[in-house]
Amino acid sequence: MATLKDVSRHVRSKNAGPFWVTVDIFFDSKESFTRYAKTEKLAPSVFAQLYSADPAHVHHYLVPDLNILKISYPRTWPQGGELERDMHAGNQCKRLLNLELD
Repeated sequence: MATLKDVSRHVRSKNAGPFWVTVDIFFDSKESFTRYAKTEKLAPSVFAQLYSADPAHVHHYLVPDLNILKISYPRTWPQGGELERDMHAGNQCKRLLNLELD
C-alpha cells in the first residue's frame, strides 16, 4: 500500500493569505504524478473532510510540467486569530503523509 510520503519527494503546507492554506505535493516522478494526482484519495472532498472545509471552496490545481498537485482550502480560523493553532500553516501537511493512495 503506497502512502503519500512514499510517492512524493516533498509535501509542504503554507499560508495563502490570512484566510487560506495551500498544500503542495511534489511527486517523485512523472509516473507517480500521473498515477496519483487525480486519485479520489487526493480529491477536494478528502481535503474538505480532513480540514473541516466546505468542499465547494477547496481548489485543486495540477501542475503537470513540475509533477505537482496544489490544493488550497479556507482556514477554519483566520491566521493569528484567538483560536489559531498553526500561525504559518506549516504543520497542516503532516496528517497527509501517511494517507494511503492505493
